[in-house]
Amino acid sequence: MTCEDCNIECQRFGKHRDGLRRFRCPNCKRTYTEAHTKTLDTMNIPTWDKALLAVRLLLEGNSIRSTERISGLNRNTIMRVLVLAGEKAEKVSEEMIRNVPVKEVQADEIWSFIAKKEKRVKAGDDPTFGDAYCFTGIERNTKLVLAWHLGRRTTRDREAFTEKLHAATSGNFQITTDGFAAYRDAVSYSLGTRVDFAQLIKVYAVSSEGEHRYSPSEVVSTEVVPVIGRPTPTRFAPAILSVRT
Repeated sequence: MTCEDCNIECQRFGKHRDGLRRFRCPNCKRTYTEAHTKTLDTMNIPTWDKALLAVRLLLEGNSIRSTERISGLNRNTIMRVLVLAGEKAEKVSEEMIRNVPVKEVQADEIWSFIAKKEKRVKAGDDPTFGDAYCFTGIERNTKLVLAWHLGRRTTRDREAFTEKLHAATSGNFQITTDGFAAYRDAVSYSLGTRVDFAQLIKVYAVSSEGEHRYSPSEVVSTEVVPVIGRPTPTRFAPAILSVRT
């Protein structure tokens, strides 16, 4: 490495905290560090293997902090790797899963929250705070995730999800959802006469004393409500019960 001011060759001068070599000019004593290599996007990760290890650990159910201890990466870097991997996976999914022939599709949502639960959200909070629902459409036989959408439990987000499902599938098929009323208009709007559509209404038992507040209640009975076409109850009811219970 050459000094920019003196135009003479610098000498080795230890290492940077990231492990990169440092150099110092013997004349003006100015120090330099060798260029940082952006291995992944804008992140200074030593090798691709580190990022791949972090993603694998997260997929296996490890927490952010345990992944940090095992991989040696900073927790902020791990979260950025996770976001980047998710964005890339979403693009691949949108490009590759198109017009897939399907027979039976099950749609449901996974509830979570951002920062705080909906009832704790205040007027001045970030608009993204509160409940978050991940709508998911799965082909029953192959277990392929056809489409997903993250949003609120609103009609607008339901329609955004069913539009993705429409683009991902082809032909006529049977679709089953839970009893949320917004599914009726959303499925009718996006999929129309392409589908045989029914809703599976579950009746839950009253929680016993001493059970945890968020413990799932036992499903005591179900009711199949046809909405569009002529859905066959025996094709979907057992599968959804096995997922939910």
